[in-house]
Amino acid sequence: MGSMKMGSIALLAGLIIAVAGAFGLSEPWFAWVLAVLGLVIGFLNVSGREASRFLIASIGLMLSASSVAALPYIGDSVTAVLSNVVTLLAPAVLITALQSLFQTVTD
Repeated sequence: MGSMKMGSIALLAGLIIAVAGAFGLSEPWFAWVLAVLGLVIGFLNVSGREASRFLIASIGLMLSASSVAALPYIGDSVTAVLSNVVTLLAPAVLITALQSLFQTVTD
């Protein structure tokens, strides 16, 4: 199985777990699973040419995730899902940012 396929599966699994976690799955290992999947995504899914776009989109999502709490009726649920997605994406963003910095320094 190719690395891009594994990364795509990790992303899909992470998103499903993030949504499930927002609606009742609150085990102690939950955040660790999301973080490990995020590392897999960071190492396998994001290549050099798409790193900037991934970083900008992820940072925008991370910054706006808490602001949807003000939405009536659905704000709390959407905030819980986005909080879990941020937990998933944060390690991927860290890996991608470090790879981009390393590439910039070595060029």
